[in-house]
Amino acid sequence: MGVVDKLYAYLYLRGFKIWSSYRTQVALNVLSWVLPVFTYYFLGTSLGGELVRSIGFRGESYTSFFVIGLAFQGYISSVIITISGRLRNEQLYGTIEYYVLSSGGVISMLFYSALWGFVINTVNAVVILSVGFVLGVKYDINVLSTAVLVFLLLTSSLGLAMISAGVTMIVKQGNPISFFFATFTTLTTGVVFPVSVLPAYIRAISYAIPLAWALNGLRYSMLYGYSLQQLMPYVLALSAFSAVLIPLGVAFYSYSFRLARKKGTLSEY
Repeated sequence: MGVVDKLYAYLYLRGFKIWSSYRTQVALNVLSWVLPVFTYYFLGTSLGGELVRSIGFRGESYTSFFVIGLAFQGYISSVIITISGRLRNEQLYGTIEYYVLSSGGVISMLFYSALWGFVINTVNAVVILSVGFVLGVKYDINVLSTAVLVFLLLTSSLGLAMISAGVTMIVKQGNPISFFFATFTTLTTGVVFPVSVLPAYIRAISYAIPLAWALNGLRYSMLYGYSLQQLMPYVLALSAFSAVLIPLGVAFYSYSFRLARKKGTLSEY
């Protein structure tokens, strides 16, 4: 099976076709994207301009700040959850052995599954950014800078996702990495308020997560049109995350896979 065939199978057949066939789920997905925007919008307006500015919002409105955060938060959490969830489903269905025997192997399956997470979160981001525009957010998007930052966010997230998949291979249930990125990234990475208002020990954790760097850079590239050169500190930081996390993720997943095969627990759930 070639690359085009795999993209068709994973993105259309296993991704879009299945997702769109459950219309209630589609409607709930869209609501889950849109409702938080209005929640934080009314929260920001009720707080008043002075209080919002007092916690660190200087150059942009609170609405533009959290719209960028909500639009791109899903990339990291969804890619991680999609990969570990896909692996978990194949264990439940008893089909993971077929991927082991296939030419691409399990890593190929996880990679192409992550692409669907990227596609659905791109739709998510477009919807949220569109709602933000209706609410008065003014964009000045530097396309090149934004594309590079999103790409680096995805590559660093892929490394974390491989680590998460390795944990799933070992513990089967109760994945702490997926849990952390699904729940705590809103609090710790500057999604809806600046990292600068957090206690020092939490700020240290925040800057150890790629999303915090990506969101800061994306706000500059999408709200002020910053060039790639102006955003070089963020580009270098995300590049460093990718350079470390991708090899680490592949190595940890390979170790977990070999361990599961050795113990005979590959398909256990």
